[in-house]
Amino acid sequence: MSSVMLARPPGRVALHQALARFGDWLARNRHRIRILQWGVVGCYVVLVAVPAFLPLPPRTAHVWNDLTLFAQFAFWGIWWPFVLLSMVLVGRSWCGLFCPEGALSEFASRRSLGRAVPRWITWRGWPFVAFVATTVYGQMVSVYQYPAPVLVVLGGSTLAAIAVGLVYGRNKRVWCRYLCPVNGVFDLLARLAPVHFRVDPVAWQASQRRREIPPPVNCAPLVPIRTMTSAGGCHMCGRCSGFRDAITLAARSPAHEVVHVAGSRANPWETALILFGLMGVAVGAFHWSSSPWFIAAKQFAADWLVEAGVLWPLERSAPWWLLTDYPAQNDVLSLLDGAMLLAYVGATALAWGLSLAALLAAGVRLAGPWSWGRFHHLAQTLIPMAGCGVFLGLSATTITLLHAEGVSVPGLAVIRALLLAGALAWSSWLAWRVGGTWPVANRIHRAATTGCVALAAGFSAFAWVLLFWVW
Repeated sequence: MSSVMLARPPGRVALHQALARFGDWLARNRHRIRILQWGVVGCYVVLVAVPAFLPLPPRTAHVWNDLTLFAQFAFWGIWWPFVLLSMVLVGRSWCGLFCPEGALSEFASRRSLGRAVPRWITWRGWPFVAFVATTVYGQMVSVYQYPAPVLVVLGGSTLAAIAVGLVYGRNKRVWCRYLCPVNGVFDLLARLAPVHFRVDPVAWQASQRRREIPPPVNCAPLVPIRTMTSAGGCHMCGRCSGFRDAITLAARSPAHEVVHVAGSRANPWETALILFGLMGVAVGAFHWSSSPWFIAAKQFAADWLVEAGVLWPLERSAPWWLLTDYPAQNDVLSLLDGAMLLAYVGATALAWGLSLAALLAAGVRLAGPWSWGRFHHLAQTLIPMAGCGVFLGLSATTITLLHAEGVSVPGLAVIRALLLAGALAWSSWLAWRVGGTWPVANRIHRAATTGCVALAAGFSAFAWVLLFWVW
């Protein structure tokens, strides 16, 4: 046992040893993990495809006796909100051990044409663009309510993942690395995880000096494991555990990556995803159906069109795969509804995103000379609040589905308030730690920067206060 291990408390030593053993177990049991993945694939295909060809459930149906309602609850009540939560707790283990889309893409890649990945696929803006496009389109077609849009959105994404694997895969998850609509979100949230696969450069070099040639490791998500410092791109599959006696599943501080790593790799697209995507577009997407501002704006636009004698935007709709159109369910969005939805989400994204950016900019300037690097680094401190907001928005669907089954969640308002308060405190703590890595003049400047981040986090929390307590 090393001197470092001996210096640790016995409890921490036991934890590190248990994590290391579990990582090695993952490496030794790839066949069992593949069986698990194919089981998840089977369930996924049934839940995505079959309900789309069944009649919509009657009002008397329940989750336990109707496949469509069960699939709705599985995807939007459990899968999405708690997969997001898992990123913060155990990193991207969902991606490496369970994700059906990743498993299918990698399976297809073993039979790929082997073509070189083109530059357009590796464009760094895809995580932001894909998240925004998927979020907005999902709202337009009511993906949370109806099975046919689920088949289009999730099924279409899966087919695209398989196609990319067949053409460019080369035994890698090219889709997951560059084009998956939630890759950017998962990358950000996994940076908060208290566990990761740690690379020991000293042990790696010692292995090379011994001229050992270990069996090669196929890192499917294309992570350069020798220089891996971030948990954001790692799928936590465990294949590399024990490689060159230098890679180990280990515990770490939840602040470590944001404070000490993110500053050297944060970029404008990640900042845009945090401020304008997770804290802007997502807010508008969850707000619009409950917002009195949306209703007032739509009424104003409708009155103006009627006075102008232009009635077709109020009377016409579009096919269900472009805009919600279910007359039998009394659920139809007109062209005006669709246009106002887009305008509301866009306006919300700009209003919230620009306000948050202004507060972060003030925080950077209060700490010294302007620096874009510091601005992008400071944006990373808002990841806890951004993730908390999206989790609360998605879990609202969980609560709605449970209420439809006569199940209530005791203390729901208190739970939501505690989550928002905890996320605000976490973001503020990260800001204080990040400020400590900058050459600020004194602790007053550092506190001022932290205060700006706290205001930004509080402004974001206000959006969810409106949704859950005001409207």
